[in-house]
Amino acid sequence: MSRPDVHLSIHDVMPSTLGAVRTLIDRCRAHGWPPPVLLIVPGLEWDCEGLAQLHRWQADGHPLAGHGWRHGIRTFGGLWHRLHGALISRRVAEHLCLDADGILALMRRCHEWFGTQGLTPNGLYVPPAWALGAVPRRRLNEQPFSSVETIRGIYSLADQRWHYRALLGYEAGNGFQQRMLSVSNALNRRRPPAAGLRIGLHPHDAQLPLANAMERDLARFSPRPPEGG
Repeated sequence: MSRPDVHLSIHDVMPSTLGAVRTLIDRCRAHGWPPPVLLIVPGLEWDCEGLAQLHRWQADGHPLAGHGWRHGIRTFGGLWHRLHGALISRRVAEHLCLDADGILALMRRCHEWFGTQGLTPNGLYVPPAWALGAVPRRRLNEQPFSSVETIRGIYSLADQRWHYRALLGYEAGNGFQQRMLSVSNALNRRRPPAAGLRIGLHPHDAQLPLANAMERDLARFSPRPPEGG
């Protein structure tokens, strides 16, 4: 039976989550994964030690992607944003507070930060909670990232088309989210391998109710045998 092409990423890499991210990287390595993509939140209090860790991860082969600016909001941007926050994103979907010009400015600021720190972004941008917000697709060429990932898939600016991939996630902070993600994951695991697959990990998934499901999926979809296997 053929195996899907899997895109593995770790979200919410920020100064307060570096220890948890290290643990997830070790779990991925134990299951035989190559270095996953790390989604970096730039606009926080990065100190020298944290930046040095990002440089080490990049040197170890981890692609670094942009992931918003502060990964948090002060106020909701309207009724839809409040509903989105209650059901999915809580208070992290910062794009939903902004208009198109604000979103594009945020993306440019995110990309510029990598160069300022001597880091090289791999070209991928993932908005917090995969919520791109009110920016038309035709305007995405006004920012420097070459691809943008949302819930529906990954949009390539080079060929101006969506690459649809099923998505598995495990960040279930309450019973509703646990049930919703369990159903969504079950459906996406059954998608034909040719459709491709994304596994999106969050720093504290190993302490949440879907931790066992995460471990099973990391083992099931690993592209190569684990260490010592």
